[in-house]
Amino acid sequence: MNISIIGVPMDLGQTRRGVDMGPSAIRYAGIVERLENLNHDIEDLGDIQIGRAERVQDVMNPKLRNLKAVAEANEKLAVTVDEVVTRGRFPLVLGGDHSIAIGTLAGVAKHYKNLGVIWYDAHGDLNTEETSPSGNIHGMSLAASLGLGHPALTMIGGYSPKVKPENIVIIGARALDEGEKQLIKAKGIKIYTMHEIDRLGMTKVMEETIAYLKERTDGVHLSLDLDGLDPHDAPGVGTPVIGGLTYRESHLAMEMLAEAQIITSAEFVEVNPILDERNKTAATAVALMGSLFGEKLV
Repeated sequence: MNISIIGVPMDLGQTRRGVDMGPSAIRYAGIVERLENLNHDIEDLGDIQIGRAERVQDVMNPKLRNLKAVAEANEKLAVTVDEVVTRGRFPLVLGGDHSIAIGTLAGVAKHYKNLGVIWYDAHGDLNTEETSPSGNIHGMSLAASLGLGHPALTMIGGYSPKVKPENIVIIGARALDEGEKQLIKAKGIKIYTMHEIDRLGMTKVMEETIAYLKERTDGVHLSLDLDGLDPHDAPGVGTPVIGGLTYRESHLAMEMLAEAQIITSAEFVEVNPILDERNKTAATAVALMGSLFGEKLV
């Protein structure tokens, strides 16, 4: 596979510093070497340039923290991802906080009639400025991609929406705000919370997810937030939630996606080295990418 790596050192979609060092930590953990050892052709395009955080007196909307800088960075990312897909390469985006999904999806979705999205995350990221308790845009990225929210976010790339609600599968959710729960029900978004995963088992969840998306999509984007994993396995994230997916369950999910050959783009986000233990979370991200791109235990 021809894979292009794009780093997005964004920490403006939330308030805890350090996640901007995520792309460097993932590279340091050996992502390029890992994928080259699997005989993929790797092109590292470096990092998207990120603007500065807004000063208090410059904030346009306190319910949309750092809106201007987040929107500008995502516009740049959308252009880069679009160019990568146009060249027939697989875009692999390294975050950065989860607000970068807005730009990734904007760059990818224009190449598909029915793009599917696997949202592997403890959170739904389905808030808007009306429902968000924090004003952090990293909790709005999936909503913005559905065309819900501020035009500066929904119109990244010049069009909206990027994805249809019936083409989304959320996996690993266990921390949803009330507005998000209502939106999931109203839009009929398919979701596997930790309750369903515990009851069904990861094999069944992934079999159902793959069958569901194969039936209705012509490409699938994987948006993997490391906080989808339990903090025991991924301590270096900004918004950890206990009771998450295990290291082994996550490898199984990636291995099954590799076998199904449905993933056409991917991003791994929210690695925060400042909060990590000896780069454990970045190493976990690299290991999961290895499984997604065909690495096997034997």
